[in-house]
Amino acid sequence: MKAFQVKEHLHPSKISVSDIPISKPNTAKGEVLVDVHAAGLNFFDILQSQGKYQTQPPLPFVLGAELAGTISKTAPIPDGCPYEPGDRVFGYAQGSYAEHVAVSWKTLLPIPEGVTFEEAATIPLTTTTSYAALVDRANAQPGEWVLVHAGAGGVGLAACQIAKALGCKVIATASSESKRSICVQHGKVNAVVDYSREDWQKEVMRITQGKGVNVVFDPVGMIIPSLKCVAWNARLVVVGFAAGNIEKIPANLLLLKQASVTGVYWGGTAVKDPPSTQRIFMEVLQLLASGQVKQVIYEKPYVGLENVNVGLKDIEDRKVWGKAVVVIKSHDYAQKAKL
Repeated sequence: MKAFQVKEHLHPSKISVSDIPISKPNTAKGEVLVDVHAAGLNFFDILQSQGKYQTQPPLPFVLGAELAGTISKTAPIPDGCPYEPGDRVFGYAQGSYAEHVAVSWKTLLPIPEGVTFEEAATIPLTTTTSYAALVDRANAQPGEWVLVHAGAGGVGLAACQIAKALGCKVIATASSESKRSICVQHGKVNAVVDYSREDWQKEVMRITQGKGVNVVFDPVGMIIPSLKCVAWNARLVVVGFAAGNIEKIPANLLLLKQASVTGVYWGGTAVKDPPSTQRIFMEVLQLLASGQVKQVIYEKPYVGLENVNVGLKDIEDRKVWGKAVVVIKSHDYAQKAKL
């Protein structure tokens, strides 16, 4: 089968799919084989490919973590598994940039009716991370101001929509006019701010009438500058480090605003707290079913495993807005498959 396999730690742009045929994975106890139709592209894949991420599988490994597909007809179904061959499923699994993945059936969920494979592939890590950050970690409340950094990105747009669904007022930051327009169009935010300006915090304070924001959602690495525009008792959530720097936060700044900083690590939650993981998935699916949150895919999916590195490079170069997805079975693109 074809797969985006990392044999040595390299930048994804230096890895080729076409010359790396590998065997179809064997299923272990409790696992099913999934024929992958679409997979979500993520910034952390770039780090993991280079050996720089906080969790590193042993070499060689197949890159990717979010998938949507069908239960394969070529592998047995384990005892207790509710799925049958051909069922549409989505979930998270190491090695999603492949034609087939062996994964525990307990980490999978059925794709809701009317949701495409491409849309389902954006849910497992992106929408769930944003929900866990705002609901479980920040405890965002109706009427509060929420500041979402990199609001036009995958987790950013999901965070904007979720915050609005919670009844919050949302300020999204983005570095270009086009991305700020995306925040308004797809995130339905109350205001946008250009965070490439040195005095962007003043604009946030103006928008909030001098009160500051109650919650900061930060997938970039901007906790320290954000402390200049937070309200008393603010909650700031570390989601990621897209800017490449890991901040050392001065404790005195937290004391002065009686602010708290917390982190969200969805991959760790899935391992450490399965009940919370299941609950969050169910609550996210309810938001999607209600129409309050909608999956936003960047322009159109990247088609074919050979374009995984193209998509990841576009993410690295900050060309992408919304969620980048690679379609592994191109004939499924944009089709509303039936259950």
